[in-house]
Amino acid sequence: MSAPSPSFSAVPEQRLSGLLPVSVILLVAAWMAAQSLDQPLASWLFRWQGEAWSLKHSVVLETVLHRGGRLLSQLAWVGLLVATLTQWRTRAADRWTRPAARLLIAVLASTACVAVLKATTHMDCPWDLVGFGGQRPFVPLLEHRPATLGMPACFPAAHAASGYAWVALYFFFLQAAPRWRHLGLAAGLLAGAVFGMAQQLRGAHFLSHDIASLAICWTVACIVDRVGAWRASATGAEGRA
Repeated sequence: MSAPSPSFSAVPEQRLSGLLPVSVILLVAAWMAAQSLDQPLASWLFRWQGEAWSLKHSVVLETVLHRGGRLLSQLAWVGLLVATLTQWRTRAADRWTRPAARLLIAVLASTACVAVLKATTHMDCPWDLVGFGGQRPFVPLLEHRPATLGMPACFPAAHAASGYAWVALYFFFLQAAPRWRHLGLAAGLLAGAVFGMAQQLRGAHFLSHDIASLAICWTVACIVDRVGAWRASATGAEGRA
């Protein structure tokens, strides 16, 4: 008789420790960056490029990393969806199809949450602000914004989120191939960091925008994982009853 596939409860020691601690740390880091690092770092990048965002239309940053990176993330999601649907009822693929479904949900939910927040926070991109080549004054998060300043959508960083959303690979590999779980986490972190830095160099985002996106993506990934764990535990308990 073949050994049963590991369940969520079979590998608790392999899970990262807790949802809230990591998420809170990331949110605090985003707040600290907004208070002390955002303006100096953006100012340095602006001066380094000759008092202008000369890399705004860079082929590497705009075409390859921005447009191409976004397309790559979308294609990866669609490819995983097709593979999961075609193998869903295949017994040999049962070990990875359910974790893949949770990965698909986590990536989609992460990018959706960031998109909703972008549309409601109405914060400017650096390139729109006075001192960075723009005309608008800086309005901090959650402070009153005059209607005359428009309704921009630059916080959190959507492009960084298209990379950071894949931190959910940690939980996918935790079930499908546990020894690859840290590599999966590193892949998501690297993709988000590269995409985020590319946008900072173009003047599209501050550092805190990227950290906030990571916090959201990690929180969503943890929530999807925990819900999956609870559902798996409940199904297992019902099966043994």
